[in-house]
Formats: sequence, C-alpha cells, structure tokens
Amino acid sequence: MKKLDILVVDDDRDNANSMGELFELEGHRVRVVYSGEEAIAAYHEANYDVSFLDVMMPGMNGVESFLAIRKLRPNANVFMMSGYSVEDLLKQAVDKGALGLLTKPVPPEAVLEMVQSVGPNGLVVAQGQGPAFTRALCSGLEMSGAKFEVIPAARNLDQANMSNVMIMDSREKLIDSVCHYSRLRKIHDMPATVILAQPSIGRFDGDGLDDVIVTGILNKPFDPERLIGKLNQIAA
Repeated sequence: MKKLDILVVDDDRDNANSMGELFELEGHRVRVVYSGEEAIAAYHEANYDVSFLDVMMPGMNGVESFLAIRKLRPNANVFMMSGYSVEDLLKQAVDKGALGLLTKPVPPEAVLEMVQSVGPNGLVVAQGQGPAFTRALCSGLEMSGAKFEVIPAARNLDQANMSNVMIMDSREKLIDSVCHYSRLRKIHDMPATVILAQPSIGRFDGDGLDDVIVTGILNKPFDPERLIGKLNQIAA
C-alpha cells in the first residue's frame, strides 16, 4: 500500500493530534497544523496526497482556506470536516446567499418554484435526480419562457452565456461545484443556478463517511476504523 503525505488542519489540537497519530500508526507521513493560515503556508511549501480540513476555525475558516488551497493546488484532494449539516456548509460556501437544497426525489415543478424563489445569484442543489428529471426540468423552463442553458461541469461555468437560469450537471464533489460557483459570484452577478448532483448517490444518509463521496465533507463524529478504511482506498 502506498504511504501517503497527509495534512491535518484543525484548531482543536486534541482532535488534530489524535488524527495525526492515527494516520502515523498506519505508516503515513503526517503534518498537523492548527489554522487555515498554517494550512495555506503548508501548501506553499509542499503538496499532499490528501488533507483533512476543519470548517469552523478562528481567523481564516475552512471554506476560505479550501478556496485558497485549490487556487494553489487545483487538484488538491481536500476533505472538509464539520459537525454542521451539509446545508449549513453549502450556505457558507455561497457567502450566505439564497440556497435551496433538495435531497429527495422531487417533481421538476418544485425545482422550478425554488429557482423562482431564490432569484438571481441564488443556488438550488438537487440530489438524487436522473436524466429524465433534467429533461423535464428543461421542458418546464422552456414552457415558462425562461432563458436557460445546461452546463456539463463546474469548470465550464465561466464560459456560460449568463442566461436567466443555469443548470449544471455535476460530475465532481458537490463542494467543488459550489465553491467554483462562489468564486465566480464574487466576480460578476450569476443567474439562478441549479446544480444536479450525481444521481447514483440519492439521499444523504447521515453517515459522514459516506457523504464524502458526493460532498467531500466528513461529518463529525466519524468512526476512526472506517476513516482508515477510506484512507486505504485512496492509498491503494
């Protein structure tokens, strides 16, 4: 098994050191820091196979640190850690803007209503939907007279024509898509945007380790043995 270079970032020193010791016992190389500023400095000095970054920290918080790290290392593999709900974290990522989170299969009409309610600069995240849902959503928008376009991935958002509604069919971690949207929103006004998360995921089930698949977020508390199992998957 490959030995990983791991960065652990948490202002809770006991938690950070415990995680670091856990990873070291598995034979990995670990650096532990206690702030977002230290995390960014660490990435200036070296690259890491995977980082574990706490969201709620004094000074530069986890979301701000995440954006700065991704600017330095676009391919950085960063897992954010939090005891907060996914919805709370997404709201932070879009600078407390209007946001709707749909985690159950819902009729497209409900998404249309939510798009109208959040308005420009609003974000709607639809989980567990499939191609039929996307077609129905586009059909509903067309019937309503809204100008819309479908963007295949977050990296193409900056190429959008800025319609009234933008539909992004995400194929990456949800937090990556939302943070990319957040960066663009600081540059110019955005249309109402719908992010369609991968349909194979379905609902969030409350297990922080499973949520990593779609969000990149570890919800505290999590089982150390299962965490090591996930890490071993990365190292394989």
